[in-house]
Amino acid sequence: MGESVVHALDGVDLHISSGEFVAITGASGSGKSTLMHLIGGLDRPTSGTLELRGTLLSSMTERQIADVRNREVGFVFQTFNLINRTTALDNVCVPLMYTRRSYRRKTAMDALERVGLAGRAKHKPSEMSGGECQRVAIARAIVNQPSLLLADEPTGNLDTKTSRQIMGIFHELHGAGITIIIVTHELEVAAQADRIIQMSDGKVVEDTAVDAGHRREILAISRETHKRMFEQKRAVRPDARSAPHGEAERSVRQDG
Repeated sequence: MGESVVHALDGVDLHISSGEFVAITGASGSGKSTLMHLIGGLDRPTSGTLELRGTLLSSMTERQIADVRNREVGFVFQTFNLINRTTALDNVCVPLMYTRRSYRRKTAMDALERVGLAGRAKHKPSEMSGGECQRVAIARAIVNQPSLLLADEPTGNLDTKTSRQIMGIFHELHGAGITIIIVTHELEVAAQADRIIQMSDGKVVEDTAVDAGHRREILAISRETHKRMFEQKRAVRPDARSAPHGEAERSVRQDG
């Protein structure tokens, strides 16, 4: 049999303006993470062009792309990707090692303070909560003052309260002028963006500006989804001990 070609992305044509807050959504395998990797210069398109702030990345060498990426782009991942054996401060210093900036530790401390973690600078990831680790990851992503922040499922490993705190930080960064692109499958997270790009089978199937009415509608759907999930978890099989004697016996027989 001949080999079939699978296109992770197929005919995607997008323009994201400076200063936008965009959410990319879609089912697993829809191409949303691949799109984020291309935007950030982590992958190369097999065809077509990719431009970042007037720079044509698709025609650059790997080294040139790495330089642009380190200057212009910050990355935040679901699993934090911190170095466990080093402190929060040293983790934030890592991107500065590839630049010629002086006062690295002060710059890194400023980034930690920006996310409210200056007091945890000497702690290692194993000594911090998931929310604190994600804030360290955000500080590391912004330490070089990028123009673009890419976040791949940044709240995926966090509880609801912590997720809202992390999203609050993204809103503050967006307010400061950073372009934010978040990949997420969570409706509540996507609803906080100003634009939602929906992916399916490697294609953009919907590209929608989010106004107040649309945001309320998305949040209502999110609440209903969470309610159904909660009810399904509660819909456990009745305890045989609380059933009438005959029903209990039948239950035991059926269980074998």
